[in-house]
Amino acid sequence: MLDDLWWRIEDADHIRHRSDRYPGATNIEPEWTLEAARDRNRIVRDPDPKSRTGAVRIIGYSETAGFVMTIIATGTDHAGVTAWPTTGGDLDAYEKGR
Repeated sequence: MLDDLWWRIEDADHIRHRSDRYPGATNIEPEWTLEAARDRNRIVRDPDPKSRTGAVRIIGYSETAGFVMTIIATGTDHAGVTAWPTTGGDLDAYEKGR
């Protein structure tokens, strides 16, 4: 599943331009999410307990980006939906698992 994560053009543009919507936010390159999804210490929540649509939550580290990120992907075809730098409980869970 994690090796077949992919991004639709509009969703890739959405994460690349996060700072347009949220001043000071980190823009995310889709390539970074692919790296984070392959992180050997990643956390996969399938389904994501916060999802109403059966989405998958992936929490992993991207060496290129230099931070842990959260990726939301569809549960069916593993298309990326959104991504952001990980904070709070998800970051704590990732750090404890390392």
